[in-house]
Amino acid sequence: MSAIEFGIVGAGWRCEFYLRIARAVPERFHVAGVVVRNDEKRPAFEEAWGVTAFATLDDMLAKASPDFVVTSVSWPGNPPLLEDLAQRGMPALSETPPAPDLEGLISVNKLTESGAKIQVAEQYWAQPHHAARLALVRKGLLGTVTQAQLSACHGYHGISLLRRFLGVGYESPKITATQFTSPIVTGPDRDGKLDEERIEDTAQDIAWFDFGDRLGVFDFTYDQYFSWIRNERVLVRGERGEIINDRVSYLKDFRTPIELDLDRQLAGLDGNLEGSYFKGVRVGEEWVYRNPFVPAPLTGDEIAIATCLVRMDECVRTGRNFYPLAEASQDHYLNLLYQQAIDERRTITAEPQPWAT
Repeated sequence: MSAIEFGIVGAGWRCEFYLRIARAVPERFHVAGVVVRNDEKRPAFEEAWGVTAFATLDDMLAKASPDFVVTSVSWPGNPPLLEDLAQRGMPALSETPPAPDLEGLISVNKLTESGAKIQVAEQYWAQPHHAARLALVRKGLLGTVTQAQLSACHGYHGISLLRRFLGVGYESPKITATQFTSPIVTGPDRDGKLDEERIEDTAQDIAWFDFGDRLGVFDFTYDQYFSWIRNERVLVRGERGEIINDRVSYLKDFRTPIELDLDRQLAGLDGNLEGSYFKGVRVGEEWVYRNPFVPAPLTGDEIAIATCLVRMDECVRTGRNFYPLAEASQDHYLNLLYQQAIDERRTITAEPQPWAT
């Protein structure tokens, strides 16, 4: 199996996830080049990451041969970059969201109508703990899922997970939302820095997505990603069972309730000499998720992003979508609506959009 060759446009914090993945699993991934527009930053970037950095997209595509390009740029900068790549016939793995507003989402979806190959790098469904829960849902263990409550990731990321747990596509929900502000002792920043104790106000968004026969409840506090005292909460409920965080309860038959844990399997603990890496998730005697990148020491989020890279490679070769532009657009559209519901303090009903076909 040859390594997947991909290029990157952008050299910010998110780009570094892709670089760490390629460094940790060089037999699977190779960075053909990175577009770093800042002349002063470019030499240090090359030295730090051991990759070739280019000043422009033209330069990278003239001197390298990526199978696809990851767009790791700002929200406003993403649509014109996707259009540029589409005109060149270069497949794109787009940053999330693909455009900042509804007008931009409608416009960028027209690219796929002209044959552009664009997928979006939404990774939360592929994080191992969520992937394990989704596997249990697909297995039918809970029966028909009617409700999902999620406090794990912000905006369109959370909505993407809710839609997958509920099994909804482009249906138009009624959306009610509110925002609550409260004090919190802050945690470290993106770089892990924590110099002193500080108490700051933090915003919590809560939104209800009513699909008629299914309900999604979104709940996110903006400190959750880095806070040591704000954790994830997940509830997925069907008529035959439910998942609460890492505990699944279901009926083997109507007289026989079963309760099992989602058991994360790690190598390297308690004298184990296999190495230090995540192996997968078992429920009882069954593996519901296996890490495809063992023995690389990747975080859960890096495993998910690496999965997106593999699926993007499959899309380029076979045309099989894994998270197409239309799905990403629907998730961000619903994200925009719940924020509008907060601002206007009213229930808003989504409307079918051009990509919902």
